[in-house]
Amino acid sequence: MQKTLSQIAQIVKGEVVGDENLIITGLSGIQEAQSGDLTFIENEKYLPLVQHTKASALITPRHFECPGKSIVRTENPTLAFSALIGVFVKPELSLFKGIHPTALIGKKVDLGQNVTVGPYTVIEDHGRIGENTVISGGCYVGHHTTIGNNCLLYPHVSVREYTQIGDRVMIHSGSVIGSDGFGYTQVNGKHQKIPQIGIVFIEDDVEIGANVTIDRARINKTVIGRGTKIDNLVQIAHNVIVGEDCIIISQVGISGSVNIGKGVILAGQVGIAGHLSIGEGAIIAAKSGIHKSVPPHTQIFGYPGQPMDKARKINACIQRLPDYVKKIQELQKKIEALEKKIYSSD
Repeated sequence: MQKTLSQIAQIVKGEVVGDENLIITGLSGIQEAQSGDLTFIENEKYLPLVQHTKASALITPRHFECPGKSIVRTENPTLAFSALIGVFVKPELSLFKGIHPTALIGKKVDLGQNVTVGPYTVIEDHGRIGENTVISGGCYVGHHTTIGNNCLLYPHVSVREYTQIGDRVMIHSGSVIGSDGFGYTQVNGKHQKIPQIGIVFIEDDVEIGANVTIDRARINKTVIGRGTKIDNLVQIAHNVIVGEDCIIISQVGISGSVNIGKGVILAGQVGIAGHLSIGEGAIIAAKSGIHKSVPPHTQIFGYPGQPMDKARKINACIQRLPDYVKKIQELQKKIEALEKKIYSSD
């Protein structure tokens, strides 16, 4: 596959600065690119890399200048570059099409048109799989589970009973949807399991990374809102409600019955205690520990979580602790010297 820079600009609605007839044969990162490749740059701090890249051309923001390089200026270079991946690369999502003979499909399972069920997959009784959905090899789908249209489950995904999944949902390998919530009560010094009889409800256009666990509710629903994207290795406990268009990054742990508003960003390794609310549009910085509810459109950082400005001041003070200790020790010596002087004069 090859395209001229002019053709690429038409695809991404950009403006060419340089050679419109330049032939592009592939896509690559700015440091790995070779002659014939197209790359992109979005942040000004990476501009020095432009001088050294072997890429034939770059996609840039509209205000960037890259002397000596042909560029395509766009409003959103990341989005433009992503759009071109489908032009230059045609990944095969599933080598197998149809229902594999080793798949085990239970009674009264409703399979839509063009469904793919890979080898050694199990679909229990009374399930429903929407049209054009791909369930790869080695997956498990529990009884009375509904999976919508145009979904993709990569190999070895487990979806427990009664789970409801909307349209265009993507779940990566190793994830478990609908596992029991972690619920126990102590009886005579022993931990007695509390039955978890709720479900998981995943709305449309959600993507769930590898090795994510989303627990079923104790009662009612654990909900993942439309358009939310979840990174690898995330734990979402029972009865959590995640709003629409949230971003949840790797190693986040969300305790039970947390309510997360629309558009929230939880950075890596954030931990949230149970029964809290995270307001719409809030941003929780990496490794923060949240022990109380967060108002909408606020930024929180630290352990325990503090408003960003306060947390930065606290962190700045912590970084200066060695200087403070040294100063205190100097002051102690001066005080001791003064005390000796006073007492000796008496």
